Amino acid sequence: MIARLSAIVFVALLCVHQWGRAQNLESYSLDTVLELPDTVQPFSIDEFYSIIFANHPVVKQAALLEETARQEIRLARGAFDPKIESNWDIKHFKDNEYFNTLNTSLKVATWFPIDPKIDVDRNRGVFLNPESSIPDDWQITTGINLTLGKGLIIDERRATVKQAVLFQEILEAEQIKMINKILLQSSKDYWDWYFSYYNFLIFQQSVDIAQEIFNRVRLNYQYGEAAVVDTVQAQITLQNRTIEMQEALLNFLYSGFVLSNHLWGENEEPLELSESTAPIDSDSVLLVPNRKDLEVLKSLARTNHPELVKLTTKGEQLAVENRLNRENLKPQVDLSYGLIDRPFSANGETQEFTFEDNYKLGMTFSFPLFLRKERAKVQKTNLKILENQYQINLTKRQIQNEINGAYALLLNTTQVIEQQTLAVDNYRRLLQAELLNLQNGESDLFRINFQQDKLIQSQSKLLKLRAEYEKARVTLYWAAGIENLNLSQ
Repeated sequence: MIARLSAIVFVALLCVHQWGRAQNLESYSLDTVLELPDTVQPFSIDEFYSIIFANHPVVKQAALLEETARQEIRLARGAFDPKIESNWDIKHFKDNEYFNTLNTSLKVATWFPIDPKIDVDRNRGVFLNPESSIPDDWQITTGINLTLGKGLIIDERRATVKQAVLFQEILEAEQIKMINKILLQSSKDYWDWYFSYYNFLIFQQSVDIAQEIFNRVRLNYQYGEAAVVDTVQAQITLQNRTIEMQEALLNFLYSGFVLSNHLWGENEEPLELSESTAPIDSDSVLLVPNRKDLEVLKSLARTNHPELVKLTTKGEQLAVENRLNRENLKPQVDLSYGLIDRPFSANGETQEFTFEDNYKLGMTFSFPLFLRKERAKVQKTNLKILENQYQINLTKRQIQNEINGAYALLLNTTQVIEQQTLAVDNYRRLLQAELLNLQNGESDLFRINFQQDKLIQSQSKLLKLRAEYEKARVTLYWAAGIENLNLSQ
């Protein structure tokens, strides 16, 4: 189905298709234009969507956001990874070992503000610092670090993990937004291609009619039943119709190139439309959601629209940041407690467990007197929260108006299509009547050309309205933020 577009071959196929109908001018209608010949392979909108879902680079790019979110969470949780540290410091001077100290520790970070820790020390030397002296070559200390002030409720590590989880929801909403955007644009391009294709067939049909009229007028002139000026006028009309057909052909070819931007193969190779490929006229009944369905769409948009999900989740991230900033208003109070050679010593001997002997105890306290930095962070976060809420209110309003506008457009387009269909049928009857009068010698070229112009314009307008209806229907789901525009993958 997918290959390079050959304009010459395709035009030839169309010419064969249309010239075969030139025997009966009165039978021409828009329905005959919409009938595809056997030589043309239909390319439906559903087939088009399936190619996009499977191979479009934007869709594949959006899928990468899921992995990005997982790596963000993994990165945040890395702050809780156990850590082993070692410090070896040795000094020799004039054949004396001044000191030889080795400290190895294992720290285990937990979600709660209690971090277990194990230290292994080996210290010796002639001039060893007395506070580093140990009775044996090795010494084991097991204990904990406990936060009682700032960081008790929430700290930087826990805040980062919570924000990473929320960031995953933002990326999921962004994924829906990216896919919906490309589906909306590709859908519009497909229906532009649809319109330009059948609009070209209409002008090709008009060339057939103009050619047949010119042949009849020329024949009448040969029999003395028409003036030479009539043949000139008929030839001018034929020339104008041919020019219009060439312009329509150019629009069709250009719209096909635009549509090819959305066609990609499995190996990310760009594809182009085949010379025998044509769009299919939509068989869907002109349906407009009722008021109840419209309210359901609005309700879904208020809770699931990607833009609102992103803003709401951003507000939750700011709430976590605000909690952390308020936690930083507290004083820093950290306790550390460690049991020396408990419950066993470095040589593996089991020791009696007691809290009253052989331990290390420490406390760290700090508190800024003015808290200007901490209070400024709290106020800045509050301003961001207020700004985000304003944006949420504005976005909600815009989304509701976009839904109302898309619904009104869909409703109005449906009503206009009904009226335009009647108009096309009436113009077709008028042209058929003028062609019949021409056969009976009771009409003139001016009236025929006038009626043909009106018929062409009305048919082209009806095709345009059909394409606009399909665009409006997809736009309604896009405005509501429905995932994949309610299309099945």
